[in-house]
Amino acid sequence: MSSILSYNKNEVKTDGSLEDLDQGYNVWVDVINPDESELSQLAQKFHLNQEAIQTCVNKSKRPEIRQLENHTFTVVVDMKNKDPETLLIESVYFFLGTNWLITIHTAEVDLKLIVQRLLNIQNETIKQTRIDALYYNILAGIVTKYEQLLTAMELSVNEYQRRSFVRPLPEIFESIDILSRQAIMLRRQFWHVRNIINFLLHTEKDKEDVKYVEMVYDDISQLIDFVESYEGTINSIRELYVAKVSLQINETMRVLTIFTAILLPLALIAGIYGMNGIDLENITQVPLGFSVVLVTMAIIVIGFVLFFIKKGWIVLGRGKSKQKPESQ
Repeated sequence: MSSILSYNKNEVKTDGSLEDLDQGYNVWVDVINPDESELSQLAQKFHLNQEAIQTCVNKSKRPEIRQLENHTFTVVVDMKNKDPETLLIESVYFFLGTNWLITIHTAEVDLKLIVQRLLNIQNETIKQTRIDALYYNILAGIVTKYEQLLTAMELSVNEYQRRSFVRPLPEIFESIDILSRQAIMLRRQFWHVRNIINFLLHTEKDKEDVKYVEMVYDDISQLIDFVESYEGTINSIRELYVAKVSLQINETMRVLTIFTAILLPLALIAGIYGMNGIDLENITQVPLGFSVVLVTMAIIVIGFVLFFIKKGWIVLGRGKSKQKPESQ
């Protein structure tokens, strides 16, 4: 499915045709979910590069720009959140010629809304300039949509940070890990888009268009700075989560140690007096075997204590070394 918009400084035709090219119109052809036959027809009509067409067929999602013989080929990705843990990435393919622009994408991407907004807000400016202005404005509209992703990421970061202080749970750590991978993916995509804008900035000769491209370059650079700062915050939350879990484990071990310290003497006394051969009614007469057992237990305890001291696992109290006063 495709739609054609034609415009010049006098009018805008939302139901344009390719014949408008011969009448001096700027023509924008928006193609949605084309098959290989439709792509072949476009390639024959506008003499498009076959390698670029093959990139569209392969549905590549790597942002790039190529300066070809009679047109410029650009790949930019449109990203949005399907849910807090899923990031949808759709490619938008641009073929920019002298007075025509072809965009190819899936139905998940709505470029008409961006163009309609541009024509309503900057109607005279768009109509009186080259087709390149429409191309730059669509790129700027896609970059502007990236800000929504960062807003959602910032809200998620604040929520996970709050929940980590209250009570760390395993699902929070998994969500933090997913958010970290999303931040890495966004930063990588933003870098590619900035390289594209930088290329356009150095190849564009029109002063007015250069100013606008510089604004887009500043926006994407600022978004990259935001993503990098969010990555640092996410790493801090992960460290906070680990520290909080360690504190919980330490608290649990402290409680268990208290119970063990309380029950251990009781268990020792019950174990000793539960031995066969001890007459509790005549406790003053200690059998020889019982004495041998007690001596053996004492030797084992002393041996283990000396072994632990030698290994440094038990540190005895060290007195403070006295320093002699220096002679004046």
